[in-house]
Amino acid sequence: MEKNKFAAILPILVGGLTNKIIAETGVSEDEAFDKLYNSELYATLENEETKVWTYSVPKLFDLYQAEITTGKLDLPEY
Repeated sequence: MEKNKFAAILPILVGGLTNKIIAETGVSEDEAFDKLYNSELYATLENEETKVWTYSVPKLFDLYQAEITTGKLDLPEY
């Protein structure tokens, strides 16, 4: 994918995922962004080559929750 297209998709996914974190956990917007940006999921998401950006927001939230609960990111194998 072209870098400019990926750069356009990433903020949309981050915004949707942050909104989902806020809705599901009740944290503030700042806290949701902080938690997401400090997660292994975000580091993986911002790497275009991992293709994690192709996952839906609900799937990304499930991965985020699992990482928070277990302390590790476990990506599904496709």
